[in-house]
Amino acid sequence: MRAIPRHGVPLRITIDGHAVEAVEGDSLLAVLLLNGRAVRHLEFGGAPRAGFCLMGACQDCWVSLGDGERVRACTTLAVSDMIVWTDHQKAGAND
Repeated sequence: MRAIPRHGVPLRITIDGHAVEAVEGDSLLAVLLLNGRAVRHLEFGGAPRAGFCLMGACQDCWVSLGDGERVRACTTLAVSDMIVWTDHQKAGAND
């Protein structure tokens, strides 16, 4: 749930095979978090991660797009019909 409602063009994107809604101007990280998704899981213990710096300086929020490109979720804007994979191994399996 958003703390402040956003108005704009509604978008549909796919995250890990699930269709979700976004609003034009949303970062991928915002869409992930609004839909209860984790960017990744810790290597030790498996705890979910939601990003660290939130400004593109760290390496914590990499995701893969449907075309195989890797991008930072915090600095990449959602685009209609975008396909996003948080698991890079699954992304490679869907080429």
